[in-house]
Amino acid sequence: MGACFLLLLLSARHVSMKWPKLFWISACAPLASVIISTLLVFLFKGQKHGISIIGQLKCGLNRPSWDKLLFDPTYLGLTMKTGLVTGIISLTEGVAVGRTFASLKDYQVDGNKEMMAIGLMNIVGSCTSCYVTTGAFSRSAVNHNAGCKTAMSNVIMALTVMVALLFLMPLFAYTPNVVLGAIIISAVIGLIDIPAVYHIWKMDKMDFLVCVCAFAGVIFISVQEGLAIAVGISIFRVLLQITRPKMMIQGNIKGTDIYRNFHQYKEAQRVPGFLILTVEAPINFANTNYLNERIKRWIEEESSAGNKQSELHFVILDLSAVPAIDTSGIAFLIDIKKQTEKRGLELILVNPTGEVMEKIQRVNDSHDHFKSDCLYLTTGEAVASLSAFSKMTTP
Repeated sequence: MGACFLLLLLSARHVSMKWPKLFWISACAPLASVIISTLLVFLFKGQKHGISIIGQLKCGLNRPSWDKLLFDPTYLGLTMKTGLVTGIISLTEGVAVGRTFASLKDYQVDGNKEMMAIGLMNIVGSCTSCYVTTGAFSRSAVNHNAGCKTAMSNVIMALTVMVALLFLMPLFAYTPNVVLGAIIISAVIGLIDIPAVYHIWKMDKMDFLVCVCAFAGVIFISVQEGLAIAVGISIFRVLLQITRPKMMIQGNIKGTDIYRNFHQYKEAQRVPGFLILTVEAPINFANTNYLNERIKRWIEEESSAGNKQSELHFVILDLSAVPAIDTSGIAFLIDIKKQTEKRGLELILVNPTGEVMEKIQRVNDSHDHFKSDCLYLTTGEAVASLSAFSKMTTP
């Protein structure tokens, strides 16, 4: 029964997509499925043959319950803890679902307004003992699949639910659960965008992993666990990027004073006697050890592979892509400078940003670690100046 009605719903959706004038077929298919399946179960006693049904439901609306609010210290702590957890989960689910449909319909979702709306709904709903309200994915998908475009659909849906609760509840006693599942599945299938997933795979494999894990978690576990898995992987990726920032060796593009990553630009060439490095991330306590080890390794490789004509003399560190630095980062720069001096090399800093330069000046006020002759505005200027100085001092 579930497979047959799922096929019926998907066929109705296909017909409405192929012939837009027949949109009403897809819109009426879920209601028709509920009515037909309920009649079939009632006529053939399907509940006696293993078909799960909704069963008897009470009629009427919940009575006001604000007079039953109790602020007993015994339960207040548990209530606040439960409310905080359910609030975070409902807000996360609501915003995630909202952004999913926003990407499909090309509009924006304001997270602050979503939070206020969900909070206000739950405050009002709690006065009538309602279930925790959120932007559920299944109901939103069914709403979207039916062709609803404005908030007026929620008003109509609320009035319909109210009428059903007051007068029509006995009619749903024989409604099979498999048909409700088929309606949700047919609605969710319409949200699966295979070309977008393929595009994510081509663009970024880590984003593809997040997408697949979120999809599998929501489908096979629950919305909460699926979102938690996706958020966990995303946070792990961010931490990995912070602790393992991009650091590259630059070379000169022949005929210009432009310096770029020579692995990315084939025409870029190494400058003899110079090791030009660039960091593309904030320097802080989380990545200083990693950067220190990388620079040491590159210096050792350059020193061991160098000859008299291309012997390493200068290490240039381009800081133009470093937006921020903390105390550990300043200590890292001082440590690198001391290590290069022990090897007979000179550390040059190029184009520090405002915050970085401000902290370097504060260090110089107490200890003159970075003199003015080791600071340059551009890499080209540094190479030209240091090359001329090296030729003057070479006997």
